[in-house]
Amino acid sequence: QVHLQESGGDSVQTGGFLRLSCEADSDTYSSECVTWFRQAPGKEREGVAGFVFAGSRAYAPSVQDRFTVSKDNAKKTLYLQMLNLQPEDRGVYYCAAGNHARLDGGRWTCDFHMRLYTFWGQGTQVTVSS
Repeated sequence: QVHLQESGGDSVQTGGFLRLSCEADSDTYSSECVTWFRQAPGKEREGVAGFVFAGSRAYAPSVQDRFTVSKDNAKKTLYLQMLNLQPEDRGVYYCAAGNHARLDGGRWTCDFHMRLYTFWGQGTQVTVSS
């Protein structure tokens, strides 16, 4: 059973943009934490942006001003809009879901630790050339 399916990866030039999509089945889409990760060649997988079930968004500092995560509840799809792409943004982008939200200072948040996520998609490749 495929719980998450990414699409939208492509090859772009520096400064370009892409929008990635992640389609989820009903149960997975309802997870507390649904997050985009990426993995560059030779590097560890890192969380970049995601939703907490209460509706808040979270971003890694390196993408805060360039990436936007959104969702379409009717389509059960999560999106990642990426602007001003840089060579360091290249890699395989994964969608992941887990139920590990926690309260931090009165606000629900999701830690971007891989081991906390239960379901993963197969990934979609993003290449950024200079």
